[in-house]
Amino acid sequence: MNLSEIETFLTIVNTKSISRTADLLFLSQPTVSHRLTSLENELGFPLVVRNKGYKQVELTPKGTDFIVIAERWMSLWKETLELKRNQETLLLKIGCTDSLNIAVFAPLYDKLLQDHTRLDLNIQSHHSSELYGLLGEHNIDIGLVYHKLHYKNIITEKLFEEKLYLIQSAAPSVPSAKVHTDELDPSTELFLSWDDNFQIWHDRWFSSVSRPHIAADTITLLDRLWKKEENWMIAPVSVISELSRYRPLFISELKNPPPARICYKIRHRYPKTTSKHAVEFFEHALEEFLKTPFPSFTFGEVWSPAENR
Repeated sequence: MNLSEIETFLTIVNTKSISRTADLLFLSQPTVSHRLTSLENELGFPLVVRNKGYKQVELTPKGTDFIVIAERWMSLWKETLELKRNQETLLLKIGCTDSLNIAVFAPLYDKLLQDHTRLDLNIQSHHSSELYGLLGEHNIDIGLVYHKLHYKNIITEKLFEEKLYLIQSAAPSVPSAKVHTDELDPSTELFLSWDDNFQIWHDRWFSSVSRPHIAADTITLLDRLWKKEENWMIAPVSVISELSRYRPLFISELKNPPPARICYKIRHRYPKTTSKHAVEFFEHALEEFLKTPFPSFTFGEVWSPAENR
């Protein structure tokens, strides 16, 4: 087996298409087919079912079983390359959602860099579902997500959960400590889908014919676009704390609250040996970091940046 054959097979697994694999790897379709056949000859069993007229590639049972071995083979190859570079510093690749990076873990990253001068960080922001794929291919060493998905080689561990509240400007349209969603105007909402459970809850309580004033996928963008006094948002505690550093907020509980948002740590069942020490540094620092509780708010009052310093 060689690198090109394994890479070609794993790309076929992801694309389920010979032509799409050829496009992604900048190869001709006959070259892709030759590599696949060569790998099958070396293994002594077929990896794909060859049905004429079918555009989508289907794996044989042994082909499905071979995916795990192929992924480990690629991982070992990447580790070998890293060892050859003989770097004196450690590199940790962290994958995280945007809101977690900005509102929760930025201080942790800062402390890690201060405490471990030999540690370099590669921090990537992606959606939770994308992070599982990146971790499965060893493109990140550890992930922090808001979705619990089931992947064969990924271990998921719950870290914490946080409640969501209503936030308005310092001159709120609904100045109450407790508010029902029926009292809110959907046309002035600032919306970010925090996780699947929140999306389901939101779809239930807000009419499908109405739409938010602004929908985005980063809290930084929503903060920059929050210009109107009548705008409001439903957000988790960590995000509220982050936004309140820059603007006064009127915080209310919801009479029909959304489910709490749960954060998970994900790691590969077969981690890279080259990142072992860096991951250990991170997990120890993470454990200590999470001992500090989230801030508590007084509902029905304005929470100002001065109070949050």
